[in-house]
Amino acid sequence: VQLVESGGGLVQPGGSLRLSCAASGSIFRINAMGWYRQAPGKERELVAGITTSGITNYADSVKGRFTIARDNAKNTVYLQMNSLKPEATDVYYCSENIRAIGMYLSRDYWGQGTQVTVSS
Repeated sequence: VQLVESGGGLVQPGGSLRLSCAASGSIFRINAMGWYRQAPGKERELVAGITTSGITNYADSVKGRFTIARDNAKNTVYLQMNSLKPEATDVYYCSENIRAIGMYLSRDYWGQGTQVTVSS
């Protein structure tokens, strides 16, 4: 199982970006999905999460501006980021809790990370 992220880049303050994260491989079931951010020297922190039933939760700093969504048919999770601020600059990682084929338990898998830079 592997997760591949796309969609990061450089954007001006107030702009928008859409991150995508697609899982592939021997997947039996995908449970919760989420997006995290991490600055150099700091711990990874949750930005947004979504359950199998579509229940979402967000960090207070992004509520009303970011939207997480999932496409179960494509094994993909998205993060729509609007009204971006310079403080959103970080490396963003996706995570999916996946039960692989032939495995009894699920575990978290991580994407490779994508850089988001908000600057004029």
